[in-house]
Amino acid sequence: MDVADSLSNKKWVQRAEKIPYSERLIETVIQKYELPEIIARAVIGRNISLEQIEPYLYPKLKQLLPDPLILKDMQKGISQLANVIMSGGKIGLFADYDVDGATSAALFINFLKKINIETTLYIPDRIAEGYGPNIFGLKQLANDGADLILTLDCGISAFKVLNEAAGAGLSIIVIDHHMAEVELPRATAVINPNRIDDTSGLGFLAAVGVSFLFIVALNRQLRQEGWYKDKVEPALIELLDLVALGTVCDVVPLTQLNRAFVSQGLKVIASRGNVGLRVLSEVAKIDQKTDSYQLGFVLGPRINAGGRVGMADIGARLLSTNDLSLAATLAKTLDANNTVRKEIEASVLKEAIEQAEVRIQNDDVILVYGEKWHPGVIGIIAARLKEKFNKPACVVSFDGVTGKGSGRSIPKWDLGASIIAGVQSNILTVGGGHGMAAGFSIQRERIEEFRTFICSRFKLSSLNEATSVELKLDGVLSVGGMDRNIINVLSLLEPYGSGNPEPIFAIPSVEITYSAIVGENHVRCNFRSPEGSTIKGIAFRSSDNAVGRTLMNHKGRRFNLAGKVKEDNWQGREGVQVIIEDVALAN
Repeated sequence: MDVADSLSNKKWVQRAEKIPYSERLIETVIQKYELPEIIARAVIGRNISLEQIEPYLYPKLKQLLPDPLILKDMQKGISQLANVIMSGGKIGLFADYDVDGATSAALFINFLKKINIETTLYIPDRIAEGYGPNIFGLKQLANDGADLILTLDCGISAFKVLNEAAGAGLSIIVIDHHMAEVELPRATAVINPNRIDDTSGLGFLAAVGVSFLFIVALNRQLRQEGWYKDKVEPALIELLDLVALGTVCDVVPLTQLNRAFVSQGLKVIASRGNVGLRVLSEVAKIDQKTDSYQLGFVLGPRINAGGRVGMADIGARLLSTNDLSLAATLAKTLDANNTVRKEIEASVLKEAIEQAEVRIQNDDVILVYGEKWHPGVIGIIAARLKEKFNKPACVVSFDGVTGKGSGRSIPKWDLGASIIAGVQSNILTVGGGHGMAAGFSIQRERIEEFRTFICSRFKLSSLNEATSVELKLDGVLSVGGMDRNIINVLSLLEPYGSGNPEPIFAIPSVEITYSAIVGENHVRCNFRSPEGSTIKGIAFRSSDNAVGRTLMNHKGRRFNLAGKVKEDNWQGREGVQVIIEDVALAN
């Protein structure tokens, strides 16, 4: 089913058709693994080799977990921490304020709590202190009695601060995953799969994944040194709920080890053992089995909200408490923070879109900036702009002459590398990140120079040669073929996330029989196929774009839909609906 130009100006393409000999491969997969064609087609369309199909469909942590010691400096780091533990010392944790940082911190707190080792936590205020380690926070941890400090999801670019900390006699281990420069910060150990000299091949991990591998290696070291001779050894699998949450929310690829982390972690979440996660799920009104969508779009934003508009450490405290009353208080606070965040975001987004639309035809990378836009939402605004315009986006909030920026990229263009290049070119004051996201600081006088720089970097990439935006489809479905059984079949492809997107299907030639605006600006529709089968659909955040306007004003017309097939449990019904991604006129 070919669509050259949809209402969203996209070309619809079947994923599998881009794979050489795809039909032959699909037949092989159907026969070898006894899979339905819809699954075989989706798997081949994701370019998964025949050898990788079984671990993709049935990811087993035991088979995919590497020896953590393949990470550079891992042995050095765990030996240092094991020595502190064996001597009854206290561990300081300096973590980033996002979900990856919060889950990494909670992971260590929960593990060390199980072996009766005391911790002290410091998470910087996003607005007052900014990203990464600062000397005040590190000294605060030392003053609280920390014998060794771990920086979690930060530290790889904190050269000046960590040099000062080392000069003050602080022992620090950096555990990070952001892109590193050739030079490394001064620390006892620097564990980061994205070190230039690291050959582990684990650069796709989030910080929480690196932290889990550290704990696996540390636990083994403690066992070898006799720590558990008269103690109960913790069940590390119980920590995978936090690993799953941080992995999904940091938008790292859900392939290989990450897929196993999330798949197993969702099972741990289902056991409801983490008090904080359980209470937050109740506050967020999650009344069904938790999946990767709820981690990324329901729980994650609430945990992030503390760092964005509230107290930075609330998320980590919630995820590491066993106190039901405290968990309830913290969860309600995060939920309220998230409501405030949404209000601030809506105001800033309106300004940002207006600014972006002025330059969208000329610039390959969107760059917008404003006066005192709340720094806690600029990352979300960058993500919204990227989604709306399908271009990398950077958003800067100025306060005086200094601006804080956040960026989000599109697949296959490494934004983090360009931000580091901007720092090395003295256009940016500081900055770093990874392929899909980055943060930076800039002086006001350099903002237009940065626009020229970042756009020229994109022009040099092969992505600039693309002439049309593609919407990748996993197959074609009829309305009559969409039932609860198809939901069960598609669950084989879960968990979804970066690198493993939820499948999108073309649904040909359906007639609109009903449409209405619901909620904030969503469009709800009913459709009927030529054979008389019916299905409900919804297009989120669409009432002000071409898709939503067309659905609202063309009752009786026939369209081709592109969308995701989801359960419809509204008011106790057990139906199926389409989450509409795009629409095209039917012939």
